[in-house]
Amino acid sequence: MPKLKSIHRCQQCGFSSPKWMGQCPGCQAWNTLVEEAVEVRPLQSAKGAAGSRLLTDFSSPVKRISEIDEAGEKRLPVGLGELDRLLGGGLVRGQVGLLAGPPGIGKSTLMLQAAAALAGGGLKVLYVSGEESLSQVSSRARRLKVAADNVLLVSETDLNRVLAAMDETKPDVLVLDSIQTIYHPDLVGSPGSVGQVRECAAELLRAAKSRGVIVLMLGHVTKEGSLAGPRVLEHIVDTVLAFDTEEQGLLRVLRVQKNRFGPSDEIALFEMAESGLREVTDASAYFLSERTASALPGRAVSVAMEGTRPVLVEVQALVVYTKYPLPRRMASGLDLNRTLVLLAALEKHLHLRLENRDVFVSLAGGLRPKDPAVDLAVCMAVVSSAREAPLPSDKVYLGEVGLLGNLHRAPFLAQRLKEAAKMGFSQALVPQAALKDLKLPKELRVEGVADIAAAVRREMGAAAKEDPESEEK
Repeated sequence: MPKLKSIHRCQQCGFSSPKWMGQCPGCQAWNTLVEEAVEVRPLQSAKGAAGSRLLTDFSSPVKRISEIDEAGEKRLPVGLGELDRLLGGGLVRGQVGLLAGPPGIGKSTLMLQAAAALAGGGLKVLYVSGEESLSQVSSRARRLKVAADNVLLVSETDLNRVLAAMDETKPDVLVLDSIQTIYHPDLVGSPGSVGQVRECAAELLRAAKSRGVIVLMLGHVTKEGSLAGPRVLEHIVDTVLAFDTEEQGLLRVLRVQKNRFGPSDEIALFEMAESGLREVTDASAYFLSERTASALPGRAVSVAMEGTRPVLVEVQALVVYTKYPLPRRMASGLDLNRTLVLLAALEKHLHLRLENRDVFVSLAGGLRPKDPAVDLAVCMAVVSSAREAPLPSDKVYLGEVGLLGNLHRAPFLAQRLKEAAKMGFSQALVPQAALKDLKLPKELRVEGVADIAAAVRREMGAAAKEDPESEEK
């Protein structure tokens, strides 16, 4: 009988302790240490375990940096335009990627479509399913109408047999669905436990680097939104992609949380359809699909940057009187604390009385950008709703609003204006300082203002300086 010992390991960072503790010293999280049994094995027997295939070595001799030849990374395009752009042009041999997301969001669907696209490009793909049988995967492929004839399928959860299948088939790409179902035969613990997930991922990393195989692992997230398993798993892999839902579950947003081979601030948009995930190549048109020609109070359009991708977003604001002593402040798609700062700036510099009004601000379409250039559009939408004065429907507002009410220039302003002109907008309001040495699109009339007060006066006239309707009666 193997000798076992009991340890307590943190589910978030992997910290281990011989006794239970309420707070993890590693990540400072509470109630994350879980007891697990670990087999105690002598060093020689651990290295020479009978039948064990986990002997992959990933090492190199010591060299000077100047002695290492500079070799360009050859990209292997996936065949899905959105995914290739997200990854920086494609995959790199030896790359280990992790696709995380809640159950049912479409991780397996996306990986099956990607596997079929890679196989169609001449690469050998081995698809390992630890959650479904071969008939289930095959039926999904037929339902999605993807040409997966060149994809090799195997249903397995033993890591030894997965590595044996890699040695036998010698694939270019290995898809593992999912990492929580694979178990290390020489470790004690059920599949999905902290120790199992960490060790299996580390061994797959060594196998990928030593054999030049691209490994794409799928991972589930908990109800809190964090990756199921230790946080160290995110440090092991080269690329971490997170699947999220927007627009009431109709839109799938794929975000890069980590990427050692490309940009780490891009997003890819997919729409779930009967035939699988469909790429949304024109994000601005998608989010402005319900755009109306008539001007409405409380509506302003801006251009947010998601990585290097400009996306037009519509800000909607609703300002109404309240009979309650504490007015409500709600923000959907925007940071609430940032919205409160903008409302305070409006009250200070425009004398806008909001202490007896509820303010609701939302980004139409469900996108949640963190771009401060949307500040001007948020302020203009709030003032427009409070004044019942509509803004021009063919105008975009770009600029970061400071605490003193001044406007700061937005990065990539030329790209934003080009995207606005492409979508049919004819006017733009930007910070005055940004107009210097700026190449303006011919079809777009760009105006500059120095602060938020000047912006409101330009759009609504001098009457916007005061708010007589909100004075105490």
